[in-house]
Amino acid sequence: MSEPDLCVVMPAYNEERTIVESVGRVLAQPFVREVVAVDDGSVDRTLELLRSIDDPRVRVLAHGVNRGKGAALRTGFAAAGSPFVAIQDADLEYDPADLERLLVPLRDGRADVVYGSRFSGSREHRVLYYWHSVGNRLLTTLSNMATNINLTDMETCYKVFRRDVLASIELTEDRFGFEPEVTARIAADGYRIYEVGISYSGRTYGEGKKIGWKDGVRAVYVIGKYAVLTRRSPR
Repeated sequence: MSEPDLCVVMPAYNEERTIVESVGRVLAQPFVREVVAVDDGSVDRTLELLRSIDDPRVRVLAHGVNRGKGAALRTGFAAAGSPFVAIQDADLEYDPADLERLLVPLRDGRADVVYGSRFSGSREHRVLYYWHSVGNRLLTTLSNMATNINLTDMETCYKVFRRDVLASIELTEDRFGFEPEVTARIAADGYRIYEVGISYSGRTYGEGKKIGWKDGVRAVYVIGKYAVLTRRSPR
C-alpha cells in the first residue's frame, strides 16, 4: 500500500452531534495523512469536541465568527500539506471510504480534479427530497452551460484536488457559492476533471441539513458571475 497522501479539509458549523464520528470515520481511512478541521464560529460544542480529539493527524483551526463554508474551506486549504486535498462535510452524508476511488485518476496522472457524483453510477443513496434533487440538477445544468463541461453533480461536497491546483486559483466566495465558483475557475483554466460515482446518505432538515433555497438563488447568481471567465489553454 502506498503512503498516505490525502489531506481532508472539514468545515464545521454547529455539528456537535456528528463531528467526532465524522473525524473518526475519516481517520479510519489508511490513505488519509491529515485532517484539517475548521470550526466556522460554532455556538455549540463543536470546537470543544474537535480540540478533544487526541490524534497528531488532526489540526483544528477556528473562525471567531461564522463566515461561511467557502471561507472555512479557504482557511483549511491554506493549511493543507499533502499532495491531494479533499473536502469532507461534518454531517455524515458522505462516506470517506469512497475517497479512495476518487484518488485513483489523480494518482494515475489522468486528472487534476475529481468530483464524486451522487447521480452517476450505482452506489447506494438515501431517498429524500425530490425538489432538492431537481434543484441540484438544475444548478449543475446551468453551470455546465456556463463552463462548457458535462458534470452530473456540480454541487457535490466530494471534490478532490491536486494541492498545486488549489494554490493556482483565487477563490473568493464565502458561503455555498463556493461550489459554482471553484467549478468555473478550474474549468476556465482547462484543468482535467473526472467524475466518480459515490454513495450518499443525505440528512433531513430536522437532522441538521443547512442548505436552503436562498443558497440556490445565490448559486445561480454565482454561476452567471463567473460565466465571463476567459477560457485559457488546457494545461
